Formats: sequence, structure tokens, C-alpha cells
Amino acid sequence: MSIIEIAQKTRVSARKLAVLSADAKNQAIEAIAKALEAAAPDIVAANAADCKAAQADGIAKPLYDRLKLDESKLKSAIAGVRDVAKLPDPIGVVQIHRELDTGLILKRITCPLGVLGIIFEARPEALIQIVSLAIKSGNGVILKGGKEAVRSCEILTKVIHQALAETAVNPEVVQLLTTREETIELLKMDEYVDLIIPRGSNSFVRFVQENTRIPVLGHADGICHLYADTAADIQKAVDISVDAKTQYPAACNAIETLLVHRAIAPKFLPTVAEALQQKKVELRGDEKTRVILKNIAEAAETDWSTEYSDLILSIKIVDSVEEAINHINTYGSRHTDVIVTEDSETAETFLNGVDAAGVYHNCSTRFADGFRYGFGAEVGISTQQMPPRGPVGLEGLITYKYRVVGDGHVAASYVGKDAKEFTHRDL
Repeated sequence: MSIIEIAQKTRVSARKLAVLSADAKNQAIEAIAKALEAAAPDIVAANAADCKAAQADGIAKPLYDRLKLDESKLKSAIAGVRDVAKLPDPIGVVQIHRELDTGLILKRITCPLGVLGIIFEARPEALIQIVSLAIKSGNGVILKGGKEAVRSCEILTKVIHQALAETAVNPEVVQLLTTREETIELLKMDEYVDLIIPRGSNSFVRFVQENTRIPVLGHADGICHLYADTAADIQKAVDISVDAKTQYPAACNAIETLLVHRAIAPKFLPTVAEALQQKKVELRGDEKTRVILKNIAEAAETDWSTEYSDLILSIKIVDSVEEAINHINTYGSRHTDVIVTEDSETAETFLNGVDAAGVYHNCSTRFADGFRYGFGAEVGISTQQMPPRGPVGLEGLITYKYRVVGDGHVAASYVGKDAKEFTHRDL
């Protein structure tokens, strides 16, 4: 099929999905979970073949980490699928119920967006998350994985199609593209595709944003910060720093810069440096930091605006929380930033002053995740100012329509000398 035919079939199937009951959608999601469990050995084997081929091609370590889908990662993804099924149905929710006048009733009701175009590098588990969220929200989805994940994406799509064939959901609501040429064509499908969600590198996301007229949800950078305040609990700050940098360094919510108040720097820096270096983290510091940590590399200006996605961390000493906030708002990507402090007023200053989708106090930035937020899964993370913002779950995949029901009402009755008045009474 041509890309236009694929898009047309997806839209037709999505319109049928949009009116299915919550039970029918949940049954389809559970069928997918069971099918993925049954096919787990084949899925892991296909992914292992992708990983082997990618290593032979010299894939970068951060991308390889995202590509790998082992048994543990697959099991977690399947748990996420089932969590999506447990969520309330986001479709058909009455957000506004208002009498405009006697017998003239307005309702604002949630409905699906239509067709989603999801383009991602590596991350085969993203396919699983997105399909479950798309079905729950009544949307069709056209998926395009990177060439490094083609075997993984093909078997996952095959398993999902087989599962849906036994349910009320038409398998054609889920489509998979496999070539770069199809990606370019997909970005031109504004007649059939309602939202593009890219997941990948900075350059990849920017390419998508610059080459489509379709609305794009996502983020190009994940430059996250941890600020250790003068009132920080030292051990708490060490533990959070190590987790936020090393628990999964390829993730977009891993910290790239550590800011340290000068008052605690002499005590905190040697301790945190030792803990980080035990985890093989390469440290780079500003001039003040290198007076204390004499054997680390010098941080260049470009380091403050670099997403390493690797075991590299830049460190800067600051004189105040205000300087920390200014640094973050200057170099950050509005993703997720954290303050470690026992001073609640300073914490409040930080949380109010930092312009980011996620602002944390005394906890790791690694919690910036749809699954951990209780969204079941996420389609991506958005750092744009307009909502949805942060980890995007079902709420980012719905829109709404206004329904007005009257009984012969006409607008002319509400203008002129004897104009009727609106009641505007919430029901």
C-alpha cells in the first residue's frame, strides 16, 4: 500500500475505534498484554538480533541502551499496558454542562484526536506504550521506528495485530512504516494525521519539527539539573545525584549539570565525586569546582547546554539559589530540575522560579516518567509551554467538541430591542 492508502485506512479504522465502549477497548488492551507475554521469547530474540546488528554498525552507547529490550524491560512494558487498561476512559467525559437558556443546553465532551504519527529512534518499548495509549484514547496510530529497531518493531506490530484480530478493535488502527522515505511522506500527511510525536535525539526531533505542518508534541533536549543548596542534607544530595545521573544515563530525565552552593562545596563535592566516579562518571567542572576537585576536566561553555545521555556530568559552584535558578533558566531545556535542601522557603523559591515542566524537591529527576506518575505509560515528554506538558499520557491524546441541543432556538432572539437574556447556568 502507498503511504496515502495506509493513512486513509488508519483514519477509517480510527473513526470506528472512537465510538467503541470502554470495555471493548480494555479487552483489546488486555489481549495485547497476553499476546506480548506469549511471544516474549520471540520478541527478545528479534531485539537481540537488532542489537547485534546495531553494534556491528557502531551504534552509540546511549542509543544502544534505548534499543535494548530484554526480558525485564519487556515485562515492565507489559505491566504498563495493563496499567493503561485500569485507567478511567478519557473519552465521553463531560467537561462543561451548561444551560444557555431554557431548553438550550451546552456540553463540552472529550473525544479522540484521530490519527497519531509516532516517529522514534530505537526505543521499541515505546511502540508498546503508545499503542496501548492510542487504543485507550480511541486514536489510530502510524508508527515509524528507526532502522536499528526494525526487527523488534515488526514482530511487536505482528503480535499486536494478531491480538487485535480477536477483539472489536480493527488491527488496521495500528500501522507500521519501515523506511526513511515513508517518514518524509508521513510528515506531509496533514490531511490524515492529526499529531506527530517524535522520540529521539535532539537533531532528530528538530528535523521533524522543521519538516511538517502537522502539530508536533515533544522535546528536543533533556538538559536536567540538580542544585545542592547550602541547607542540603549532604548524604541525601549524594544519593539523589548518583541516582539522577547513573540509574539510566541515556534517559532524557537524567541530570547533565550539578550546581552546588559554595557554602557546602568543600564538604559535598569530594563526597559526591567519589560516589559518582565509582559509577564510572566522567566529571567536568568550572574553575571554582576544580580548586576542590583537582583531577577533573575543565567544563567548557558548551558543556552547560549539552545533553550527554551518557556517564558525563558538569559541575558548577554558585553563590545563591537565585544564581542556580538563573543558570537553569539560561541553559536548561525546561524538562526537569531538582533542588536538594532542608529549607522549605528556599525550596519554594526554586520551585516557583525554575521554568520547567518538572520542578522537584529532594527527589531524583528520574521520576519524570508517565508510568511513575501513574499515567500507565506515556507517549512522550513535552517541554513546550502550552499543555500538555511534562510526561504525556492519555490527556495529551484527546481533544473535545461542543454539543449544543435546543428546541428551535435561533440567535436572532437574543439581539435587538426585545432581546432574550442567556441564563448561563451550570448544571
